[in-house]
Amino acid sequence: MRIKDLLGMQVLDIDAMDIGKVTDVDFNETSGQINKIVVSLKKNIFSHDEVLVHFDNIKSIGDYVLLKINIENK
Repeated sequence: MRIKDLLGMQVLDIDAMDIGKVTDVDFNETSGQINKIVVSLKKNIFSHDEVLVHFDNIKSIGDYVLLKINIENK
């Protein structure tokens, strides 16, 4: 998978709730390993928050990014 494929991908929490989209990726340039993803949380059309999710908290990446954790969407 390429980084550009990951950008814009929907992110689901452990309860399969849609929490937002991947907006950026932090990776190790030497190894190519992903360290963190930045998720833009769904709020409303006028505001949004971003949260960093460590790679250890990602369960799988396929059609969606599925997390092992809940992210509170306030």
